[in-house]
Amino acid sequence: GINAEYGGDDEDQFFDHLVTYEQIQDDPMGLILEDPDLVVKCGDAYYNWTSAPKDVLLAMAFRECRPSILEEELEERHRSFTYASDDPYDEEVTPRYKKTVRLSSDEIASLELHDGPNYLTFSVTTSLQGTTKCVCTVYLWDYTDKIIISDIDGTITRSDVFGHILPWVGKDWTQNNIAKLFTVLESNGYKFLYLSSRAIGQASMTKNFLRTIKQNGVGVPEGPILLSPDSLLRALKDEVILKRPHIFKIRCLSDIKSLFGENSSPFYAGFGNRTSDSKSYQAVGIPKHRVYIINHRGEIYTENSLVQHCTYAEIYDANEVYFPPLHIAHTRAGEEIVEEEFLAQNFWRTEIVEFDEEDLVL
Repeated sequence: GINAEYGGDDEDQFFDHLVTYEQIQDDPMGLILEDPDLVVKCGDAYYNWTSAPKDVLLAMAFRECRPSILEEELEERHRSFTYASDDPYDEEVTPRYKKTVRLSSDEIASLELHDGPNYLTFSVTTSLQGTTKCVCTVYLWDYTDKIIISDIDGTITRSDVFGHILPWVGKDWTQNNIAKLFTVLESNGYKFLYLSSRAIGQASMTKNFLRTIKQNGVGVPEGPILLSPDSLLRALKDEVILKRPHIFKIRCLSDIKSLFGENSSPFYAGFGNRTSDSKSYQAVGIPKHRVYIINHRGEIYTENSLVQHCTYAEIYDANEVYFPPLHIAHTRAGEEIVEEEFLAQNFWRTEIVEFDEEDLVL
């Protein structure tokens, strides 16, 4: 093949590294054909092995070859691996780049996002595979918005395992009344964020599952879906064997919380089905009485009241008590924001007194 670092004439490089038929015969593993530096000569033009099959076919059919694109490709490869010079006297300093998934404030402003969901498409075009697209959703929320976090498996579905399997065969395995409860909470002004320890490879399946939930014609609100960046096996190991999915969830929620500024409390309540969910929600500032844990029988407990329980239907019936409508507390037009602690539902709340057993007098 031709190496970009050789720096000589294309023809000299080619014949200095000429591959013979005997060499290919002596290479049963096919390592030569998999070499990224492998080059094919067609007439006076040179092509890398990725684009060579098309050009060989053109030469056989039309006895014509496209102009050489090797030189431009070598220059592009050389630029992609060039870094800034360490010599302070070097006048030509190449800028240093790095990959990142975090945009600056100016870069976000250039996207011209509108309130709510914004749909973006990433596309990659190659000569052999054509154009491949990946669609994502970016949510723009106000800094005063209140967020309800919901787990998926065992919380929206009735169990962890069957919640994965049964929707594939068309069986509805969602909790009763979950759709109408989340919908009325959204109408009260709350935003929804779905957090799961599922692997990132299950993103498409999870989005389709939430999108297709229908209970008497009502679905769950739209919102960001945050999944574990690990592989499926690693995610299952953390969830089932090590039983520490809260490590990922706390790190993820803390990252989201930091977007709202210091000393902010964007998370209002959380729904889950495991102790790890309760740990995750409390770690980012959600009080115990707004951490709702549901068991396999559909009974919901809070951390400060493990004896009394309720259901999704009962929370729906008293939704304005559990989740006061935010348009009463917030007036966006005049920027008049009533502190949550002074709402009637919270100001007159009697907190449970905690005491030690030693303080009890018989």
